[in-house]
Amino acid sequence: MPKGSRSAHRSHRTLRKKRPNLRRLVRYIYIRFIRLQSHPQAIAKGLAAGVFAGSYPLFGLQTFLGVAIAAAIGGNKIVAAAGTWISNPLTYLPIYAFNYQIGRWFLGQSANTSLTNQSPQEWMSLGFDITIALMVGSTLVGSLLAIISYYASLRIAHKARKIKSNRRSIRPKETRNRTHL
Repeated sequence: MPKGSRSAHRSHRTLRKKRPNLRRLVRYIYIRFIRLQSHPQAIAKGLAAGVFAGSYPLFGLQTFLGVAIAAAIGGNKIVAAAGTWISNPLTYLPIYAFNYQIGRWFLGQSANTSLTNQSPQEWMSLGFDITIALMVGSTLVGSLLAIISYYASLRIAHKARKIKSNRRSIRPKETRNRTHL
């Protein structure tokens, strides 16, 4: 086999291996979550704080908000920062459109607003109404998602801790007490 074709074949394999695989990414995140050393409640509080902050339309400030909330409630700050990733450039539009609709429904705003024939003053008042509806919707949706993520992550963290302690107790004593030189 000529040298050029072998190296081309290797580079093709290398390129193929570097492509992102969603299943591998999810598994990696799951394993990192399982291996966290924090107490399960701290992990769950951190994730809930991050998910709550991630539902707000505060581009660039969500991570700071999530970490601040986690610090205030005794949550894991690293998990809170990761929890804000619920909103990213691919999910901004659907999340905020949904939050806006929920806020509008909660505030009882009508859906019959025509945006084409508005004066500048009406646009300004609509901007305030849209902002209020979006923030109310973000608070409601963020609260619900935070509650769900808290209990789901608490359950996963407890199971992971139980599995980890079972693995430690199963190991033979000579491997547990062995010192490495």
